[in-house]
Amino acid sequence: MFIARGWNQLSLFRRPVEKVFSRAGVNINGTQPWDIQVLDKRFYRQVLTKGSLGLGESYMDQYWTTENLEELFYRLVSSGLEQTSRRIPSQFFSRLSNRSFNRQTHTKSKSNAEHHYNLGNDLFFEFLGGYKNYSCGYYKDAETLEDAQLAKMHRLCQVLDLQGGDRLLDVGGGWGEFAKFAASHYDCHVTSINIADEQIKHARNHCAGANVEIVKSDYRDISGRYDKIAVVAMFTHVGHKNYRQFMQTMSGLLEPGGKMVMETVGGIECKTSCEPWTDKYIFPGGLIPTLKQIDQAIDGLFARESVEEFGEDYVLTLRQWHHNFMQAWPKLSAKYSESMRLMFEYFFLSVAGDFRAKDLLHYHIEFSKAD
Repeated sequence: MFIARGWNQLSLFRRPVEKVFSRAGVNINGTQPWDIQVLDKRFYRQVLTKGSLGLGESYMDQYWTTENLEELFYRLVSSGLEQTSRRIPSQFFSRLSNRSFNRQTHTKSKSNAEHHYNLGNDLFFEFLGGYKNYSCGYYKDAETLEDAQLAKMHRLCQVLDLQGGDRLLDVGGGWGEFAKFAASHYDCHVTSINIADEQIKHARNHCAGANVEIVKSDYRDISGRYDKIAVVAMFTHVGHKNYRQFMQTMSGLLEPGGKMVMETVGGIECKTSCEPWTDKYIFPGGLIPTLKQIDQAIDGLFARESVEEFGEDYVLTLRQWHHNFMQAWPKLSAKYSESMRLMFEYFFLSVAGDFRAKDLLHYHIEFSKAD
């Protein structure tokens, strides 16, 4: 009787899961490289009851695997399965909460940053490559990750029309790579702000001797006047409740006639919450903006001068990060768990699939402030 009940429960979860994935051309225990190979039958219940969160968690728990994770996600996203996942009750209440509450207050922003960016500089540096840019490379005339990141930093400075003597505010400056680059190559003074302690510690050492000031500050608390502002891979941490305040703050800091450039991941649908697995394990409180939301936030403050979309370059960037990460794992495994490896692998390759499917975009956006 117990065996029969267990089998019925398994069948109850398995069949709808198989049906849903088949809509994307993905078979359970199939023969194609993107098919899901189930290693633990708890996979079915996790996915059926928790949707995309359960899919990611069960990968980290080694309930399933696949030969080609990127291709799997390209197919899942292209088929629109995310909409099916969003109908799960637990996700509905999570979205309602995110719509109602500000998850990027001063206090929450600090804890959100610590969750990911303070994991360990050694871990990040193993996969980021020669330039410590945790953002998309610019592959227009580049082949290697290092060349693409160098080209991206030059591109940002060109869009800003950065000149000698300019005062540049670098918002969310990471490990100080762009700040040092801009100061060294374009003879400007850079104030780089951040709230992640491990990044700040490295940035101060990295930028020693350069015309760079590393400041621990929330964007809401910074003061001064600047000729140019760069917001690189940071706006996804602002949150929809704060979009307008962010732009008002930047406008107040920028001199008349000044320029601001933003590099950001973008979405095709206005949302108030991030994908649940990413929200829990990678970027708590993160949110991907649309151009419409950005335009609403800048109304009366800035003119949007130009937009360059290069999301395909993020596929190349993520693939290279994954390659570097796996090459370094034998060394990293002495300090970090197998679950950590699976988390980053899932992150890199699932997001690469999202970019391939055009569900995610990536922008350089140029803004000007009226004289």
